[in-house]
Formats: sequence, C-alpha cells, structure tokens
Amino acid sequence: MAKEEEKSSSGGWKEFFWNPRTHEFMGRTASSWGLILLFYVVFYTFLAGMFCLTMYVMLLTLDDYQPTWQDRLSTPGMMIRPKMDSLDITYKIEDTESWDKYSQALDNFLAPYNNTQQVLTNDACEPDKYFIQEDSGDVRNNPKRSCQFNRTQLGDCSGVLDRTFGYQAGQPCVLLKLNRVIGMLPGKDGQTPYVTCGAKKEDSDKIGELEYFPPNGTFNLMYYPYYGKKAQVNYSQPLVAVKFLNITFNTDVNVECKINSNMITQFSERDKFAGRVSFKLRIDKN
Repeated sequence: MAKEEEKSSSGGWKEFFWNPRTHEFMGRTASSWGLILLFYVVFYTFLAGMFCLTMYVMLLTLDDYQPTWQDRLSTPGMMIRPKMDSLDITYKIEDTESWDKYSQALDNFLAPYNNTQQVLTNDACEPDKYFIQEDSGDVRNNPKRSCQFNRTQLGDCSGVLDRTFGYQAGQPCVLLKLNRVIGMLPGKDGQTPYVTCGAKKEDSDKIGELEYFPPNGTFNLMYYPYYGKKAQVNYSQPLVAVKFLNITFNTDVNVECKINSNMITQFSERDKFAGRVSFKLRIDKN
C-alpha cells in the first residue's frame, strides 16, 4: 500500500514537469509559455524605451560647460597646502625627514605654476579687473583664456630661492586657495578679496609675525570669473602664501585663516571650511 502511494506521488511530480497526455510543461502548453514570454519581452522593452527617452530628454537640458542648476554656498571653501592625511603640520627642525615631506608636497603642487609653463599656456592679464569672456549669442567663446599665476609671485614662499619653503629654518610657508566656483565674482566696486590669518584665542601670543605673498594676501580679480574645467582648460587657480616668521617652538598653535571680501559678509557655522580653514602648526626644536 505504501509503495503504491509513493509511486502515485512520484508520478504526480513527473506529470507536473511534463504531462505526455496534454503535452504541458509545468502546467502550461507551449503556446501558453510563448504568450507569457512575449508579454514580458514587450513589457520590459517598453520600460527600457521609457528610461532611454527620459535620459535623452534630461541630457538635452544639460550644458557641457556650465551646470544648469547651481546650488552652492554663498561662501566658497578654503583649503591649505601642504595637506597630508590631516590639517596638522608638525615637524622637528633637526629631523630632516619630518619636514622634507612638506617641502616636497609644496614643490610638486607648484610645478604647474612655473613661470616657463605659465608663459606657454596662459595670458598676461590686466590686474585688478575681472577677465570677462562673454559668448557671442549661441556661439561659444571656447576655449577661454586664463591669466598667468607665476610661482614667483609667492616671493619667499615660491620655493625658487629656498627649496625648503622655510621649514628648515623654522619659518614655514603655508599656501591657501579658494575652491573653484563657476561664475563667482568675489569682490565688487573694484575691491580685491584678501586673506588674514591669526591664532585661536588661546594661542594668540604664540603665533608671532606673519608675512603674506602676494602682498596683503590678495586674490587678484583678474583670475575671476572661473568658467569651468572644460571651458578653461589651462586655468591656474590663484594662491596666497603665509609665512610664519617667529612662531613659538615646542607648542601647538591653532591657526585660522579666512577670506575677507565685501561680497562675503557671513560665514557658515555648520561648514568650517566655508571661507576659512583651521589647522594646527607645531615646530619642535631642541
């Protein structure tokens, strides 16, 4: 009796997969399977076509040179160089390896700013004036020209005369740059934005004297507006260098640098890099 039930059960499963009497596979005939397959082919082809059409229409609204919608902070971000894994610059004067990595990083960063390279790729522009390059209606004025920023403008922080950028002498240089923002005009009425640095309140007596390059720590207006990486292939981002002349040794000094401009009136409390940057500087000496 048990064997007959087992045989009957086994036969039921076999007929489910293939029924020789009705020629059904898994409960459906060939024509039924064909109709289901055709339905899903048509259905997914329609979905793929809708997706492609949507993407095509969306791409028609995009500009290759400028974002259609630009949602950004009113204040551009600021960053320093050299920048390792953190924003701390710590070294010992007697230990060459501890500061050589910083001078090497600065030299590599400034390589595109070599005077010979800038003369080949960029123009000598009129200073203290925006370098406006408008398009002629629908005809784009591309590629757009860029103004020269020669590393010699950074004076004692250029690395030309002092390859150690002051680190060996305990007078290190730190470079500052603003993030690129397409179309940004950082000053109005001819006022040039400039950088100021200072110690946090608890370290105000430790930072010593500072020297800025270019003079007064300015970002000249001729480097603005920025038209984007694709339109301005050879754009050289302006830099400001600050040299710490007599900072207190063997102690942490918390430094904050910020941009000053009549177009930037407030700083975001949520974003510590919006228009300013904070870093720790420590120089040890026996």
